[in-house]
Amino acid sequence: MRYALLESRRNEVLLLARILLMVLFVLFGWNKLTDFHGTAAYMGAEGLPLPAVAAIVVILMEFVVGLAIVLGFWTRPLALLMVLYTLGTALVGHHYWSMDGAERMANMINFYKNLAIAGGLLLLCLTGPGRYSVDRR
Repeated sequence: MRYALLESRRNEVLLLARILLMVLFVLFGWNKLTDFHGTAAYMGAEGLPLPAVAAIVVILMEFVVGLAIVLGFWTRPLALLMVLYTLGTALVGHHYWSMDGAERMANMINFYKNLAIAGGLLLLCLTGPGRYSVDRR
């Protein structure tokens, strides 16, 4: 009874959850897409092999997969793929345990934010996209 209002708006809440989970990825994915050379240079500076290929993967995951999840297209498998991506970026990009000072704290925050986002994505895998999605059509 306590959650009846939320349950009666389940589909709207799921749509909002998809948007809120993906807004970060879509916005920053777009930034990476529009500055591809800068993104590839950053990937190289992080020590990733084949920085241009890494940049393409990052853009596909953040922008393309992010938009697909917002639209509710292949939501469950793409959310699971995004869980793996998010955990991977936490380990590769936010390795706070090898840092000191302010850099350590900033990366620790981002590492744990990635873990929290992965948790939300796992819930999305479980619940599905709801009525307002391409998957439901």
